[in-house]
Amino acid sequence: MLKTRVITAVVLLAILLPVLFQASPWPFAWVSVLMIGAAGWEWARLNGLPGTGAIAAGVALALACVWTLLIGGLDTPPPWIWWLATGVWVLGGAYALRAGPTGWPHVVRGGRLALGALLLWGAWLAIVQAKVHGINFILSVFCLVWMADIAAYFCGRALGKRKLAPAISPGKSWEGVWGGLVGVIVLGFVWVHVIDVRVAVDSPSLFTLLVQRHGIVSLLALVFLAAMSVVGDLFESLVKRAAGAKDSSGLLPGHGGVLDRIDALLPVFPLALALISL
Repeated sequence: MLKTRVITAVVLLAILLPVLFQASPWPFAWVSVLMIGAAGWEWARLNGLPGTGAIAAGVALALACVWTLLIGGLDTPPPWIWWLATGVWVLGGAYALRAGPTGWPHVVRGGRLALGALLLWGAWLAIVQAKVHGINFILSVFCLVWMADIAAYFCGRALGKRKLAPAISPGKSWEGVWGGLVGVIVLGFVWVHVIDVRVAVDSPSLFTLLVQRHGIVSLLALVFLAAMSVVGDLFESLVKRAAGAKDSSGLLPGHGGVLDRIDALLPVFPLALALISL
């Protein structure tokens, strides 16, 4: 299993890193279309659309992203798009987590499919826009999510006693969440005072932009973003549990599916762009 995970990770990095570090955002945008189309296929399968129907859903989502690119997807969209996504994630996420895995199937299937398509499209657009902002910016958002996850994992393993959401993800604890928040704040401090100052970066990081716009309040913004990464993770776990699935698919051997890898990123990217738009 470990060998399979490592091989898959190496292949993914070999594909993603060259396009991520390209000065032009176009190569990354096209690769991300394939990724989000695969995630759309997985979402459709998890929500009761089998076979060719799920494939059609994934293709339709990918084509919607292509159409968005062709009509100006790399142009800066109006900030209300990010704030609308923020409202959907905060309010909808709270409602879904409160209802739990037993409540999710009661939502009409067409509504679940449409909601997933909109959330995936919005997250994809935000990720592409983050690449337009610059390599340093998009990397800082990625690293925020990864730090929240890694710090939560180790703190949860060492200190975890109080379960966060046992009906959805029994392995997560409140201690892990607090550890993730601290890790993100430390990462932000290092990025603002070391990386953005001493490294020749192509753009300001998310952390620096938040400090420039919000000062000390940027700490609350970081806490909010780290917390929403947990919401994204829990939301995908809820959908999988409702469907009786361990992974979103087997597309990435040793890692599960695309949704399993990007679930925490989905709310964070549009929310980050909303916060820096103020």
